Amino acid sequence: MADTIVENPQIYLITPAKFELATFSETLQRVLDTREIGCVRLDMPGAEAGDIAQAADLLRDICHQRDVALVIADHFRMVGVHGLDGVHLSDPRAVRDVRRDLGADAIVGAFCGSSRHVGMNAGEGGADYVTFGPTSPDPLLGDGSVVDLDLFDWWSKVVEVPVVAEGGLTPELVAKLTPLVDFFAVGREIWSEEDPVAAMQTLGLPRGD
Repeated sequence: MADTIVENPQIYLITPAKFELATFSETLQRVLDTREIGCVRLDMPGAEAGDIAQAADLLRDICHQRDVALVIADHFRMVGVHGLDGVHLSDPRAVRDVRRDLGADAIVGAFCGSSRHVGMNAGEGGADYVTFGPTSPDPLLGDGSVVDLDLFDWWSKVVEVPVVAEGGLTPELVAKLTPLVDFFAVGREIWSEEDPVAAMQTLGLPRGD
């Protein structure tokens, strides 16, 4: 059982679904050199395997030069091939099998929507973290439901598995959730802005320094 709540959550970056690799790699380097980042997720749904592999190799080097973990969305068989740190699963039912495949050292995380039960099962299956969301309406994430913020409060007090808030974050939600989560997962909230670093500041995300 966890006996304290989180006070200093980290930032977990999610790549854009589509991006020009050279341009985005420069932007990512600037963000990583400006803000303390806990983890980066390479998330390119629908992209060709070759494009994902090329991005994995370049972003791995950028992240590892800065001691930042790089996980990949769903393509767990690419973890070992490309020297990545782990995988983030959109289907939490796969956690136990993927953990068995990747071994104890790899990071295995899972998106659990708005369900406490799904999150508990993922944790029991060996997930290193779970993400709940979206925190406000987001048509591109989950089944259309919005997570009840009380779930984060309960989780932070009862469960030891780190919890991530993902999707639809606003400054108001960040302020409410800061004492309750281990990570804020941000993607579209910042990459759609001209200056992602300034966008993180506007969201009120912790600096970590």
